[in-house]
Amino acid sequence: MKFNPITPEAVAAFTNIVGQEHVLLPAAAEDMLRYTHDETEDLRYEPEVVLKPANAAEISRIMQYCHENYIPVTPRGAGTGLSGGALAIHKGVILSTERLNKIVAIDERNLQATVEPGVITQVFQEAVIERGLFYPPDPSSRGSCFLGGNLSESSGGPRAVKYGVTKDYVLNMEVVLPTGEITWTGANVLKNATGYNLTQLMVGSEGTLGIITKIVFKLIPYPTQNLVMLVPFRKEEEACAAVSQIFIAGIVPSAMEFMERDAIEWTCRYLSMEVPMAADEEAHLLIELDGNDLDLLFKDAERVYEVLEQFNVGEILVADSEKQKEDLWRLRRNVGHAVKSNSIYKEEDTVVPRAELPVLLRGVKEIGARYNFKSVCYGHAGDGNLHINIVKGDMSDEDWNNKLPEGIKEIFRLCVELGGTISGEHGIGLVQRQYINIALNEVQLRLMRGIKELFDPKGILNPGKIF
Repeated sequence: MKFNPITPEAVAAFTNIVGQEHVLLPAAAEDMLRYTHDETEDLRYEPEVVLKPANAAEISRIMQYCHENYIPVTPRGAGTGLSGGALAIHKGVILSTERLNKIVAIDERNLQATVEPGVITQVFQEAVIERGLFYPPDPSSRGSCFLGGNLSESSGGPRAVKYGVTKDYVLNMEVVLPTGEITWTGANVLKNATGYNLTQLMVGSEGTLGIITKIVFKLIPYPTQNLVMLVPFRKEEEACAAVSQIFIAGIVPSAMEFMERDAIEWTCRYLSMEVPMAADEEAHLLIELDGNDLDLLFKDAERVYEVLEQFNVGEILVADSEKQKEDLWRLRRNVGHAVKSNSIYKEEDTVVPRAELPVLLRGVKEIGARYNFKSVCYGHAGDGNLHINIVKGDMSDEDWNNKLPEGIKEIFRLCVELGGTISGEHGIGLVQRQYINIALNEVQLRLMRGIKELFDPKGILNPGKIF
């Protein structure tokens, strides 16, 4: 791709659109630094300019200018992504949505809310809980990630097992196209069979088709009661096998998270907290049940116990206070941070039908033994979504750079053989694009490239991602 550099004339045009205080240039080294990376490994790319528009109209003018002048634009939310989607690999413009941070309206009559993309996920969740409503998607970074980024990656989180992922809650979006045109993608209704579903096409498109400027979400009533339990297993494959058995027994937990022993030990050290673990326990399931009737939840918990009796489990911890529940969730949500603080690592976001989780986990360990890498596995077991953190440890740089990608390919081939795919919620972005043809055939890729070309004929929006 051949793009034009940012000129003084371009900076003047951008300044005229957003105001001087909302234009960052490389000379502002400290302010610029956080826009050079996201949470993907240790990758860094410096843009030529960072722009912070305030609304769709300003974004439209920026995109018109960049489209006319062949300037690449990388949309950016909070920078919490794990696939390199917000990295300006072709320099140009980073377009930050941080100023589009308003909850525009919460419609209690229709159980809907209209928000801007720069609203932090947890802030939105807490705002609707105050009205007795619930927005369930809750990625581990919910305290810092933006709703727009969640949509761009179709983020899930622990409660997706019962409630679904981000795409299941979006009704309509206002979007600025790469040409600068502004459009809504659908309607604020629960059913819509009017033409192609542009809303769902935008969800998960990783900022390559348009820039989201408003979102209409559906909401549901907030469940007032929950039970949280931590179940230790003496065999990690049994922890994976128990997942599908719980569903077969007719129980649908609001969350079911897998953590192998290293994940818990490393995170406990990282957080300076203790979770009692016997020496022979290899993995844990964190199980949450929720609803509005505590008696019914206890009955469901009894049925979970009955299922667990067929497995070799240790002493089950049932949280007896809100603080203990919060501590268990804090443990789970910090596994990724703990692994990252321990070693250079790569995180692979695999997903298979949940009954195949034991086969996937066993295969990952066998592949690791052949390629001499250590993995720390955890994730959303209820969806079959296993996060595989590959740590560099004592691997040589040569093996890390040259042999490891072959091992990753084997993991992804195994996922596809088991009926799964290579990303459940982190997206393809930059770091997974070399593997996409393992999961998608040439017909699928041709159709996707055609969609990209239709939306973005000059290829200026988030170039170099996915394909």
